Amino acid sequence: MDEALLITRCKKQDKKAQKQLFDSFADSLLPVCIRYLKDFHEAEDALLNGFFKFFHNINAFDYRGKGSIQAWLKKIVVNECLMILRKSKRIRYEAEEMALDIAGDATAWQVLGAQEILEMIDGLPDGYRTVFNLYAVEGYSHKEISTLLHISEGTSKSQLSKARVLLQRMLLQKNNYYAAGK
Repeated sequence: MDEALLITRCKKQDKKAQKQLFDSFADSLLPVCIRYLKDFHEAEDALLNGFFKFFHNINAFDYRGKGSIQAWLKKIVVNECLMILRKSKRIRYEAEEMALDIAGDATAWQVLGAQEILEMIDGLPDGYRTVFNLYAVEGYSHKEISTLLHISEGTSKSQLSKARVLLQRMLLQKNNYYAAGK
């Protein structure tokens, strides 16, 4: 079905259209929620709350062509994930000092599959992972991240720097593991 027509029907509270829209986007948005929350049930809650907010505020949505629904929904569910993280107080931010980079082989990433890289990111502490996802995956600026997470820009930069160093360490361990012929 045409997305513009689907939105028009959703604005008229058409339940079939709402279900169709949910079915069209839920599968691609759930992994986004899992990337932030790790726990499947929390991620599912964030997804459902995000869709609820989308449908509740759908009259404010201005359809601007293919991709605009996905972008708006993604922004909503990311905010829902951040709200859950803030409420649970799982994110702890360390001092704003910048971490030093570890020298490593830039080609080491090439031996890893996408799943291994996602697992490494998933293994980061909540604060590091959240800032890393917002900056490196979602494309938010440090200023936007500081507003979303209620932290300073310096803390955002520090968390990203520390996440990168930790990922580099993980990469070196993986690289040594593969080099040893495991």
